[in-house]
Amino acid sequence: MATELAHSAWPAVPTGDVLVLVPVGSTEQHGPHLPLTTDSVIAEAVASRTAARLPGGPVRVAPTLAYGNSGEHAGFPGTVSIGHEALRLVLVETVRSLALWASRTVFVNGHGGNVRALDEAVGQLRDEGHDVAWTGCGFPGGDAHAGRSETSAMLHLAPADVRMDAAAAGDTRPIAEILPDLIRDGVRSVARNGVLGDPAGASAREGRDLIDSLVDGTVRRVVAAAPDRRGRLTDPSPAARP
Repeated sequence: MATELAHSAWPAVPTGDVLVLVPVGSTEQHGPHLPLTTDSVIAEAVASRTAARLPGGPVRVAPTLAYGNSGEHAGFPGTVSIGHEALRLVLVETVRSLALWASRTVFVNGHGGNVRALDEAVGQLRDEGHDVAWTGCGFPGGDAHAGRSETSAMLHLAPADVRMDAAAAGDTRPIAEILPDLIRDGVRSVARNGVLGDPAGASAREGRDLIDSLVDGTVRRVVAAAPDRRGRLTDPSPAARP
């Protein structure tokens, strides 16, 4: 049975052939209607629900790494970013510590800004001989940030933290079109309210379906244990292949 490390005493923690899922999130603005913890809430939910469904040996879910690389959101109060290099070091040292008692680590990432740090850290750790990989919590076809997809997910996971009366559309252009401006000047330069998309139509039912799909895919990837050259877990499902 999967157990959260945050609620465990050390004698109850197994050692040896143990898989640890580590949610990686962020503390950053998600528009005027979603909490700063949105990415962390989603990553933690996916990790916990995945752990409950995994077959085989013991699985533990580590406390969420709640600070990520969120510099593009620095123009909004409440955002806390530790940057790429600090995050990379945290990821590396987390696995080195876990490896003292657990055999395998999988990071479950909820924030796109963390990708570079994950790729570099996991690549380094695999070169050191650690059994480590990572997987993401993106919504295929969804809007980029604080739009319908994330709003639906949070209406399912943490409805008390969603302020739908404050929800409003932001910049709805495709992310590829606005990416140069985001990289150069940050999110506020293209969306004054911090939303990249439109939360209109979001619902808890849609959020449940989105999270269920994320968990299904995460379970498949963790069980298959087939990381690519960057350490990202690949999906063995034919439907998931391009």
